[in-house]
Amino acid sequence: MVLLPGVGMRILDQTALPGAERWLDLTTVAAACEAITTLRVRGAPLLGVTAAGAMAIAAQEMGASDDALRRACRQVAGTRPTAVELSSLAEAALALALAAPEAERPGLLWRFAEAVLLRRIEQDTLLAEHGATLFAAGSHVLTHCNTGALATGGRGTALAVIQRAWELDRVAHCFACETRPLLQGARLTMWELARAGVPSTLLADSAAASLIGSGRISAVITGADRITRNGDTANKVGTLGLAIIAARFGTPFYVAAPLSTFDPALPNGSGIPIELRSAAEVTEFRGIPTAPPGANAYNPAFDVTPAALIAGIVTEAGVLRPPFGRAIRDALTRA
Repeated sequence: MVLLPGVGMRILDQTALPGAERWLDLTTVAAACEAITTLRVRGAPLLGVTAAGAMAIAAQEMGASDDALRRACRQVAGTRPTAVELSSLAEAALALALAAPEAERPGLLWRFAEAVLLRRIEQDTLLAEHGATLFAAGSHVLTHCNTGALATGGRGTALAVIQRAWELDRVAHCFACETRPLLQGARLTMWELARAGVPSTLLADSAAASLIGSGRISAVITGADRITRNGDTANKVGTLGLAIIAARFGTPFYVAAPLSTFDPALPNGSGIPIELRSAAEVTEFRGIPTAPPGANAYNPAFDVTPAALIAGIVTEAGVLRPPFGRAIRDALTRA
């Protein structure tokens, strides 16, 4: 992600990876919303940066009136429902702008977006340092979906923890689930691990149970799109299954996410909205059918892992441990 104040945002089109590194310039709110909806840009923390940038674009494209900015905020925040940072940062940008004179709003919103991105970079670095302490030398870890720089604009969350632990000789090998149906693990995580030089192995999602059961995995660590105040966590669909399997075999299951991913308005995971995506993402891949014509498909983008299955939540403020209610409350209060 590169912010271009007064112009727009430059993003790496994640739908083109790993085949091509294609950069796109987003200069309208409609283009930003299309990029979010089609997953050209994705990852809860990066969606927050994108939302802030989209609001700055709105002020220069649609005008900085109250009505124009409110309309843009609804449009941006409504693109995807599960990741809390998308809506919270669009709304934060709106509130900041509405409190300022109209003429000052475009510049103010660009400065806000730049501050959000800078804070993300700083938080990712702290989070990675805290998380790296979780692993003993020579650990083999398993991760799901994509949580590196592609997902945050900084260094990443769970994948940043893995990379930092590898640099410190605490992680020897990373296993990455392919993450169906859109293969974010195969396409994106393996691409990032290769670029970082981290020894890695890709596995089918359905092979994760046998791998964890074999005793070869020291820990499982994933990212998060929304964490409620009791520690229940929404993440890419398939995360819940990994947490259940890890618990069955006594393997620690960790979540890595910045404090901006926490939603203190929700007491538990039952209130998290789960995005349902097109059946075509399951019945075909890049235009090639993988199921008979007319086949229906159930395609939730996320699932919710109960806090009871989570050994720790890695944040920029440190590793939160159960009981999560108190730990989360204290961390958010300090922040």
